[in-house]
Amino acid sequence: MPTSFLGSALRGTFFFIFGLWWSVRYPLKYLRRKANAESQPSYGVQRVEVFEGAVKAFFALAGILVEQFIPAGPHLQLYSPKTHSWTDLAHWHYTTMYLFFLLSGIVDVSHSLLKLPLGLDRLSLSVALFIEGLLFCFHDYSDGALDHHLHSLLAMAIFAGALCALLEVFLRDHIILETFRTSSFLLQGSWLWQIGFVLFPPWGGPGWDQTDHSNFMFLTMCFCWHYAGALAVLAANSAASRCCNESCQLKFGDIDVELDCGMCIRKGNKSSSGALLPESTSDDK
Repeated sequence: MPTSFLGSALRGTFFFIFGLWWSVRYPLKYLRRKANAESQPSYGVQRVEVFEGAVKAFFALAGILVEQFIPAGPHLQLYSPKTHSWTDLAHWHYTTMYLFFLLSGIVDVSHSLLKLPLGLDRLSLSVALFIEGLLFCFHDYSDGALDHHLHSLLAMAIFAGALCALLEVFLRDHIILETFRTSSFLLQGSWLWQIGFVLFPPWGGPGWDQTDHSNFMFLTMCFCWHYAGALAVLAANSAASRCCNESCQLKFGDIDVELDCGMCIRKGNKSSSGALLPESTSDDK
């Protein structure tokens, strides 16, 4: 299997997993907030945000190591004194992209643990996406017109997500913005897989004809289909989240229940020991 296909698939999987996760998490968070408008972010939600940031940082670090230390990678060598030229700048481009997502993951973890200014996590994500879009805009496509077209479509999804994340700095917990950002991540993920199949077929052989204009028309239409698929995934997961929320309410009735990321959790008292011990009576004194 070509290395370039694996690299595109790895990047696509990174975005698609986060898109799937958010397509479940944000509808559940919205339903919980709608049910109790005065509720404050729970400790469970904060733990989820820390976990999410740690996973993002782990994936980004893994991407950096893969790009640098595969057999054809630069192995941290940026400039070759022997050839007096840059070394594998394409791998360095992807390394730089992963670096900013690594920083975004670190900010996500620190944001919850260290109580950093509100919105800093969304700002770091927006910066990472803008950097990703910038790198893809000025990537070396070796005069491949179809290659450039594919990545131009990808850049549209990237900058849409970056703009959405930037707006979330000022409009925190806005379900429309969160949903749109989620759809952009799903679109990025599936489209990166599509790029891999078009340019580097896993079964070997040459990629699609770079000069056939019908390929341009089909792939532009295919990009729209990918977005339709992303919206379908969002709709299905939102419906599943609503069913999960309603089943939680049916199960516990009037008991105070907190719904965190698909798990029904009974809210305890301030003292856990007080919830376990029977109430003391005057006779026990």
